[in-house]
Amino acid sequence: MDFLPAIARWVHFLAGVTWIGLLYYFNLVQMPALKAAAADGTAAGISKHVAPRALLWFRWAAVVTWLAGAALLGPNFVAAFTLQPEMAPIGVGAWLGTIMLFNVWVLIWPNQQKILGMKPASDEEKNKARRVAMLASRTNMMLSIPMLFFMANGMSHRAVLGF
Repeated sequence: MDFLPAIARWVHFLAGVTWIGLLYYFNLVQMPALKAAAADGTAAGISKHVAPRALLWFRWAAVVTWLAGAALLGPNFVAAFTLQPEMAPIGVGAWLGTIMLFNVWVLIWPNQQKILGMKPASDEEKNKARRVAMLASRTNMMLSIPMLFFMANGMSHRAVLGF
């Protein structure tokens, strides 16, 4: 095993666990907890201390995961993204991951900044931001299931072909 691909694979794996783990945390734990905490007036601690730190790790884990995945594809990057037959399984996973990365940086993060008061926003803008961020986050959670499937199958497919 070459040293650089081994490190890229390990980084891709660790960053991916961080990214997807936080994605599931936000959707399955934090969103319902914030709803309950807002009802009894205790949401400020989560919004002020937990959410910004978790979002920092979330968005940068997404970037590192994508970059390490691109490094792993190396000379097969174009073949994967153009879904050439020998690279189609990993290419589908790469496309899903790319869509998810876009959602993190273009839809989730800018709207979370409004929700958390990091950017000025009216109540109406915050309500819209909540909806957009929630829908993008839920979309990413649903996309993560086939993305992980194609990533795992793509890796085994590549191993069989000797990539």
